[in-house]
Amino acid sequence: MTPMSDRELNFAREIMGGRSYRDVPDAEVLQEAERLLDGWMSGELRMERPKIYDHYALLLLALTRQVRTLEARVSELEAARGPQ
Repeated sequence: MTPMSDRELNFAREIMGGRSYRDVPDAEVLQEAERLLDGWMSGELRMERPKIYDHYALLLLALTRQVRTLEARVSELEAARGPQ
């Protein structure tokens, strides 16, 4: 196991890299969030303990958009398949 760094990472800043949240693609948010959370859970990374509206809203927004996209795709597939 890699030793934990003394530096506490800021979740949103690590993901956004100085960009506006609107400029970070949802797929990148999800990928980086997974990397950061996995590192934190495994003890390899230290994370600040932010409030939800400060940082994790970025991840929740990306997940919400992803769910909406998947729901639309399922609806289209079901409509194309017709009644069973």
